[in-house]
Amino acid sequence: MQDIYSCVFGTWRPGIGDPTWQGWTTVAVYLAVAALALRAARTAAFPEPSARRERVFWNLVALALLLLAINKQLDLQSALTATGRCLARLQGWYAERRAVQTEFIVAIGALSLLVLLGLLWLLRGTLRRSAAAIVGLCFVSAFVLIRAAGFHHFDHLLGMPTLLSVRTNMVLELTGPLLIALGSLALARDTPSPDRSKTGRSEEP
Repeated sequence: MQDIYSCVFGTWRPGIGDPTWQGWTTVAVYLAVAALALRAARTAAFPEPSARRERVFWNLVALALLLLAINKQLDLQSALTATGRCLARLQGWYAERRAVQTEFIVAIGALSLLVLLGLLWLLRGTLRRSAAAIVGLCFVSAFVLIRAAGFHHFDHLLGMPTLLSVRTNMVLELTGPLLIALGSLALARDTPSPDRSKTGRSEEP
């Protein structure tokens, strides 16, 4: 146990994982979209009988995004990667780590599919309102777990600059939250404000 502890903390230290403007922008996006998801859970006009299920879903989305915002700068997936590499060295299968990483990715794909099917069942009959958020949540969760697998070539791809020197990592990581934001904004658009509701009632004969 001491060996694995020494190995992990010899290569990883708690701290700010990405102190660049892109890292802090990503954190801000996570927090902003978490607030949108929480607002959707509290104020959206969900129809019965699915209202309770949809509110639970959007509260869980808000919690997941809050945790991802915290994890973004604590860089806990790097700790998981370091733990895997240390175990590989200590247990003697470091040379075969690529095969293990491949199996890990396959397991992630299977788990993501199961989560997607579970969400589709939970939110049956509501996909017009929740499809964008479901896809976005699965996208960002799979992205974080694949990063944790620690593929060297994948990490190299994520570090490549795209338009305006924005890293590919940022573009891919923000795709999921932006889909969730679109879903929550669509709910806000479809929900009448109290003022509009009162005006509509007052105009009725």
